[in-house]
Amino acid sequence: MHTIQTSLQFLIITIFLTTVFLCSSAQAADADGLTGWEVDSPYNQFYNYKERDKIKGKILKFKKVTPMPGMASATAFIFDDGGEKFLIHLCPTAFATPKETGIRKGIKTTVKGSWALINGEDIFIAAKVQQGENFEFKVRLTKDGTPFWTMSPEEMAKHKN
Repeated sequence: MHTIQTSLQFLIITIFLTTVFLCSSAQAADADGLTGWEVDSPYNQFYNYKERDKIKGKILKFKKVTPMPGMASATAFIFDDGGEKFLIHLCPTAFATPKETGIRKGIKTTVKGSWALINGEDIFIAAKVQQGENFEFKVRLTKDGTPFWTMSPEEMAKHKN
């Protein structure tokens, strides 16, 4: 009888600790501002590095958007290619705010990335933004589209420069 009671207590404690661990892990993911931005997330599957495109124009204004329900917010901007205006998703806001990117509005800009149809809207998912001769803000690897926010600080430093 003592063994059954001890086993039951152990089981209850194990279930409690597992529940606490799972809840704290979910909160930690939300706390870092990257929920939904993981390398294997449904959103990231929209980025197709094999079908990269390049667009030229000007940034009209920055926006904070939620790319898909349940995701952490994104730094995005309205882009004018000289004929059409559309939304470009740059990165999670937790990775970089508009000010932290160094990207400026209203000047000649080239954006490289991939088109996606998200929630019935054509969205351009950026990999790199270039302005002028000497400025670029990169958020994905060219070779395979890996987002920088999923890399270790050492990997990111190696690829950013």
